[in-house]
Amino acid sequence: MSAESDMEYSDNDGDDYDYYGEHEDCDMEVADRTKSDPEYFVFSCLKVEEVEKLLNESIELLSNSLQITPSLAKVALHAYEWNAQEIINKYKENANEVLVFSRVKPQVPSQSISSRSSCAVCASTPQLHKYSALACGHYFCNDCWAMHFEVQIMQGVSNTIRCMAQNCEVRAPEDFVLSHVTKPALRDRYQQFMFKDHVKSHPQLRFCPGPNCQWIFRAFIREGARRVECKGCESLTCFSCGAPHHAPTDCATIRQWLTKCADDSETANYISAHTKDCPKCQICIEKNGGCNHMQCGSCRHDFCWVCLGDWKAHGSEYYECSRYKEDPNLTTDSQHAQAREALKKYLHYYERWENHARSLKLEEQTLESLKSRINEKVMAGEGTWIDWQYLWDAAKLLKRCRYTLQYTYPYAYYMEAQLEAEIENLSWKIERAETTHRGDLENQMDIAEKRRTTLLKDFLEFSSKSNNSSKV
Repeated sequence: MSAESDMEYSDNDGDDYDYYGEHEDCDMEVADRTKSDPEYFVFSCLKVEEVEKLLNESIELLSNSLQITPSLAKVALHAYEWNAQEIINKYKENANEVLVFSRVKPQVPSQSISSRSSCAVCASTPQLHKYSALACGHYFCNDCWAMHFEVQIMQGVSNTIRCMAQNCEVRAPEDFVLSHVTKPALRDRYQQFMFKDHVKSHPQLRFCPGPNCQWIFRAFIREGARRVECKGCESLTCFSCGAPHHAPTDCATIRQWLTKCADDSETANYISAHTKDCPKCQICIEKNGGCNHMQCGSCRHDFCWVCLGDWKAHGSEYYECSRYKEDPNLTTDSQHAQAREALKKYLHYYERWENHARSLKLEEQTLESLKSRINEKVMAGEGTWIDWQYLWDAAKLLKRCRYTLQYTYPYAYYMEAQLEAEIENLSWKIERAETTHRGDLENQMDIAEKRRTTLLKDFLEFSSKSNNSSKV
């Protein structure tokens, strides 16, 4: 299915929600949010059945266009992020290239096709019809395939299940897997994981992260901190990264901030020592063995634990990445004083962040209390909801402003820190101007100036809007 659909998608499909997660269940005037709300974002909330229909349309389109099985269409769509038209166009130009990229076929045809005299895994010698192979031609007995698939499914793997042959990247399509998996519970588990993987790999879809929530967001823009509100659990989510909505702080910064805020115990120290993000898909991975050759359980990317480099390209450089490289910018003067100052700065922002978070929880109670008081006045004949709308709007605006203000603190903490770091780097290079390469110095000048102008631009835009509002 192409990005342009014959269905129109609008914010919450026409249902009007409070800016931060509450239904407008009162008879009040509704403003045009496209003009009044700078964070307005066109999206829709879909049920599982609707998403299945959406995915099946793409699968059917690709299957019919290329005359391939639906299972192979799913593998290709997963690899190309569900861009069916791109696959069709590339398939017409070079079908083999598409199949190799999708890992339906091996990049290099296997020189040694597995024999069917004995299974390479269990060494048994079943009858010839009890062997199976993928497009790579590596034959194994059906019992070993079944055990392989069961282990992978129990580990949560579905779309990325690979051939059992060593270093073979060919993936097992759905029909091949299900032909060897007979247990009903295991088949259901596999198909549930397949659906989740399809949604996660689709650039227009994202699961609502609310507890036990079954709704799925759909939108056509994924860049930037985009706010979506769930029709079911009413939670606010950033469509881009899946975290709670965090404007004006960007996704990378809020992730860094939330990790830092967890440093009230040994949790952050443990995460820093024992976990790292996969360099390909950014899933958090825990190291539970001694070998530094790691494979991501989600995307199957092989990398080095020490330097996070691609393991295939590591070669003889393995020991180089374990060598400590001293940072020439690091000063050793008064390290304890610097640490105390850094902690003081962090607590300055963290205390204000936490204070607004607590206030938001209390204002939930205030809103409920205010709604009850207005209802009482309306029932007593003391005006209508329209007469009291100004009070309700004021309470909602307070909540909106406090929510936005809360997320300015991570932005301010890291923006200031980034500018400070670039200034110190520029200072260090200027002091060593005679030994600093001109290109390095000019590059550092460019970086520092961009940090400075970005900070000023954000401030001036905010000031301009504030002044215009006061004049009106």
